[in-house]
Amino acid sequence: MLFTVDIGNTNITLGLYDGDKLGPRWRLATAHERMPDEYGLQLIGLLAHVGCSPDDLSGVCLASVAPPLTGKIIEACRIYLKREPLVVDAGVKTGVRIRYEDPRAVGADRIVDAAAVQRLYGGPACVVDFGTATTFDGISEDGDYLGGAIAPGIGIAAEALFLRTAKLPRVDLQRPPAVIGRNTVHAMQSGLLFGYVSLVEGMVARFRAELGQNMKVIATGGLAEIVAKETHVLEIIAPWLTLDGLRIIWDMNHA
Repeated sequence: MLFTVDIGNTNITLGLYDGDKLGPRWRLATAHERMPDEYGLQLIGLLAHVGCSPDDLSGVCLASVAPPLTGKIIEACRIYLKREPLVVDAGVKTGVRIRYEDPRAVGADRIVDAAAVQRLYGGPACVVDFGTATTFDGISEDGDYLGGAIAPGIGIAAEALFLRTAKLPRVDLQRPPAVIGRNTVHAMQSGLLFGYVSLVEGMVARFRAELGQNMKVIATGGLAEIVAKETHVLEIIAPWLTLDGLRIIWDMNHA
């Protein structure tokens, strides 16, 4: 089995693949203060919970946008899983041509997503990733990564409202009873949820104007399903898209 690890700024997403089939998967909070031993024990515990051990693993494939954590997770994999991870970085085959002005400035997760879209759905496509940031990535008809747009994530926006105002509370991201909130919590939930829905709809329309009417729209990330319930523009919901991309890149580099 292949162990896939996507290290984000807010969450670490992990999954086990048996061939091309995704089995158990997990989302953990990203904790920069943890040591490699703590992460190693956590990885061992996750595997044990589903009846697996490090001996069952054929390998580990990893992508990260949190450099301070990358080395810790690599060390945890070496010591506790007895595997040297394949880290998606320069020199690793991805099958994706990067058309960005500085290819090294593109987050590894965005390239991994592009690899998954290229193989599973085809282009042209727009990938909307609801993570710490809300990102929009353009994939050409030939599967090239063209670039994209980056906006603050819903969680960042919610936290900013709480921290930068005197009276607004922290709120859970839930659908309010109506767009016009009748109390502060519902008004904030409306602005966060429906405001981001409108952001997504507007950005998708602008991407479609550049990429063509046959552009597919793929949503991923932890909040994808919540936002997708409020709009029809998100055509394909793939919350584990990055893990699929890691599996595809692993196969590409071990053919």
